[in-house]
Amino acid sequence: MKKIFSPAIIVAILLASCQKPKDHVELYGKISHPNSNKITISNPDNGYKKEIAVNEDGSFSDTLKIKEGRYRFYDGLEYGRIFLKNGNTTSFTLDTNAFDETLKFKGDDADKSNVLIDYELLKEKHLNSDLFRKNITEFENAFNTLEKEFGKLKLNYRAIDPSYFEPEDRRFKKMKAAYLKFYKDRQALMKEFTKGTPSPTFENYENFEGGTTSLKDFRGKYVYIDIWATWCGPCKLEIPFLKELEERFHDRNIEFVSISVDDDRRSGTMEKAKTAWKTMVAEKNLTGVQLFTGSGLKADFIKAYKINSIPRFILIDPKGNIVDADAPRPSSAKITELLKELGI
Repeated sequence: MKKIFSPAIIVAILLASCQKPKDHVELYGKISHPNSNKITISNPDNGYKKEIAVNEDGSFSDTLKIKEGRYRFYDGLEYGRIFLKNGNTTSFTLDTNAFDETLKFKGDDADKSNVLIDYELLKEKHLNSDLFRKNITEFENAFNTLEKEFGKLKLNYRAIDPSYFEPEDRRFKKMKAAYLKFYKDRQALMKEFTKGTPSPTFENYENFEGGTTSLKDFRGKYVYIDIWATWCGPCKLEIPFLKELEERFHDRNIEFVSISVDDDRRSGTMEKAKTAWKTMVAEKNLTGVQLFTGSGLKADFIKAYKINSIPRFILIDPKGNIVDADAPRPSSAKITELLKELGI
């Protein structure tokens, strides 16, 4: 028996067949405790960049015309990775109090984004800052374990074509080479700045509270030094942990000293750099002793310690001798263990 379609159904079918596929991405979502009033979508490989307004309730929505691929989205200093393709509708939610742990994608090709964040969580688990304090065997084992677990992760996303993971496999090799170079550089640094040898010094750095301060002013106390800058994302991520550490040891024989290496290279003038430093110290209510070198990374103390990346933490004993020229970060449990071992 033949089916007979009404004129209305025929028109609907014809209209549907004539509709063009979407030539853009529909992106929306909600962020709890957003760090900014906007998120930025970017891909340095193809030069794409777009800012999307975040409403007061943390919600956002927009359309993007992009080239298919992996992108980064930034909420303030923190970022996640996302797969975008024209024609897709994609959404995500997250709570910045636990950024990677709560980030979840839904919609078209959501798995291609979710697997990226799962991979980031694996890297955080195995490649934290304490990795550079291990011996070479432990260092190699961390990467071997990560590679095996990433292999298992791929199997959990069998619906994704294996070719999708090829860029990650290439990045893994480059990442391991970069980490190994940093590891070897740190080992050489530790040999040069051995425990118990006199520390390089600094003199007359501008103090946020007024006047100037020198390293010798802290003689008789341990000194935990944070080398940082207002433009340094990883530096700022350590701030809450540094505050917590200082509060925990505030009545002990130790000073917490933060030295800003802000300079005219990024700010335009040294005066603007100083203003940026003072503004952030005030706005973030930074604690401890806040100092400004006045010459950025070119300062003698910075060059003496061969500091070419930040943040960098240094621990000096009451006699002015080095305890650790590349001390554990405040976010690492190792620093608390070290301070307790020293009887602080």
